[in-house]
Amino acid sequence: MSPTLLFSLVISYFLLLLAVAWATSRGANNDAFFIGNKNSNWMLVAFGMIGTSLSGVTFISVPGAVGATAFTYFQIVLGQLIGYFVIAFVLLPIFYKLNLTSIYDFLGIRLGPRSRKTGASFFILSRTVGATARLYLVINILQDAILDSLHVPFWLTAAVIIMMILLYTYEGGVKTIVWTDTLQTSCMLLGLVMSVLYLLNGLNLSIYQAWAQMDARGLSTIFVTDIDSREFWLKQVLAGMFIAIAMTGMDQEMMQKNISVKTLANSQKNMVTLALIMVCVVLLFLFLGGLLYLYAPTAGVTDIGDKIFPAVALGHLPSLLQVIFVIALISALFPSADGAITALTSSFCIDILSLQKRENLGEAELKHIRHRVHLGFAAIFLLLIMVFKWIDSSSMIGLILKLAAFTYGPLLGLFAFGILTRRKVRDSLAPWIAIAAPLISFLIDAFQAALFGRYQIGLELLIVNGAITFLGLWLASRPGISAP
Repeated sequence: MSPTLLFSLVISYFLLLLAVAWATSRGANNDAFFIGNKNSNWMLVAFGMIGTSLSGVTFISVPGAVGATAFTYFQIVLGQLIGYFVIAFVLLPIFYKLNLTSIYDFLGIRLGPRSRKTGASFFILSRTVGATARLYLVINILQDAILDSLHVPFWLTAAVIIMMILLYTYEGGVKTIVWTDTLQTSCMLLGLVMSVLYLLNGLNLSIYQAWAQMDARGLSTIFVTDIDSREFWLKQVLAGMFIAIAMTGMDQEMMQKNISVKTLANSQKNMVTLALIMVCVVLLFLFLGGLLYLYAPTAGVTDIGDKIFPAVALGHLPSLLQVIFVIALISALFPSADGAITALTSSFCIDILSLQKRENLGEAELKHIRHRVHLGFAAIFLLLIMVFKWIDSSSMIGLILKLAAFTYGPLLGLFAFGILTRRKVRDSLAPWIAIAAPLISFLIDAFQAALFGRYQIGLELLIVNGAITFLGLWLASRPGISAP
């Protein structure tokens, strides 16, 4: 299929998103932008959050990683399932009880204003880096598949896509994203299912026969029993649980959609539904990865890792499935950034600038400041995408999870301390503790061979980071305060 036609599909899809944004953002005020007027439909939120949770990294990197790590990523997913239930029945009741707009207000109420700003700052750092890494992955594939042949430079592709995202999130915020994410998730899952069906047909295999061939090639291994391995099952399950708690339950982008639902009960339904669907969807992505590695040798494809799915899809699938793949790919692209830019804008305005507490500002002035912050984060996204282009990692999912272990650890420690203890912390020390914890964790990771011998620290570094933050807060605290 010609690059010009594929490019036309990208533009047409964006125009559809813009139409949805126009329909959902009419009359939107600041409250609609930040939390959707607390009137979002829980079923739409749950379905749309699948796309946000998966993004282009799952769409491309999870199938691509099967060649190196088989199905061991599913160990993390099982841990995430537990983590989602913790979010639903531990964190959400607290957030709804306090009627929060930003979840970091909890840290302000419980620990103090500097703790709130520390939590928000680490979220801003974490989500900015994570979202731009996810965005880069898909933009780079679109660049290689379509835009290089049209002689469009990478920086211009990135700038135009960010401008597109700005256009449909500028006014409606969460109110718009709930609907656009639903559309994008539908397209992404359609691409997944159609790709699996085509590859099964192309290989002339049933699901059972395909699984048997994967097993014979060592592609379907789920559980790793070597305790010293980075992928040891217990470490991966525990890491997955805390990844979900930190990267979803303590992340303003994800929770701002949850708390935009009117009642706690419906928000909990949203989280449980998301958890169960995610397990099935990621297992299907892993199965797709196995099929790709079975199909690639028969088609003469030598690409591995993040490049195998695009190479097979755009080089060997029929034209209709190429169209579906491109639509699914760009559907994986936009949730990587639209909710992130909105949530980062919300957190910066509410937690760092404290706009909602400045009674001297009117609605129009608040909107003006919000727009400037929104544009500022878009510029930062463009800069970081160019940095990731320079780094050019072969497996973005590994890089993202590694970065998350450092940036989400302090959030995990701050929230755990606020929820699990009744101690009063010296609020002025919270920023320094939160900075020290990832630095110590980095040193532990760098010198782990000297410290632990054959034992390899993997994603449980996030737990270590959170525990160091928790310990530091404990040492800087005293008894005598009740949790809200």
